[in-house]
Amino acid sequence: APQEVMARTARGAAIAPGTGDNMGAALGLSLGPGDVSVSIGTSGVCAMVSDSRPGDASGAVTGFADATGRFLPMATTINASRILEAARALLGVDHEELSRLALASVPGANGVTLLPYFDGERTPNRPTARATLTGMSTSTTREDVARAYVEGLLCSLADGIAALEDRTGTTPEGITLIGGAARSQAIQQLAPAIFGREVTIAPEGEYVALGAARQAAWALTGAQEPPVWQITGSRTVGAEATPQVLEAYRELKDRTENWG
Repeated sequence: APQEVMARTARGAAIAPGTGDNMGAALGLSLGPGDVSVSIGTSGVCAMVSDSRPGDASGAVTGFADATGRFLPMATTINASRILEAARALLGVDHEELSRLALASVPGANGVTLLPYFDGERTPNRPTARATLTGMSTSTTREDVARAYVEGLLCSLADGIAALEDRTGTTPEGITLIGGAARSQAIQQLAPAIFGREVTIAPEGEYVALGAARQAAWALTGAQEPPVWQITGSRTVGAEATPQVLEAYRELKDRTENWG
């Protein structure tokens, strides 16, 4: 059992199961079956708590165990916050100004689309790919470029969520954003539009460590379920869906499939 104390040290310390970082974060966030976390750090991780392990021969979705006796299928991208870093460096702005620029443009960035495979990509499996920015004209602005970078990042993660939904046969109950890049105002405001559903913005916190602590407390109490620890400060954000943005992104992804 995931909460079972297996042994004790000579000094009486309990020895019980541990877990991995994404599994710890899911436990720290108190996610239940069907709940999805989207972690936007150096890499991007879309993870869904599931009662069953999905089979995926393509490798797009990996069927890990979680920390509660369930499973945590995950779709992982190599490129995540580094996309925002690339945009910031290209435009010569800080992260706050990058968000302001992106939000000053329109959905679809006036026809500019970014496929953000700067350092190759893992999902989809394109290890030698490079990023592609297309649709620019003499009317393209800094705002459009900033918007395309943010939308490209979110479209990549939207594909990860779609892969989880497809492989598990489960519609997400809720989507929670965590990770350093989740603090971006542009990410927070555009994510529900790209994902086509409301998202929850978790307050800043060390959710992996919180999950490890919750798992340890569960083992020490011997209860059937993990202790209930409330997370305060979360907020839900909605926006009008922009499916045309994801459609343009996927068209570019398909068109460049054999480029590398």
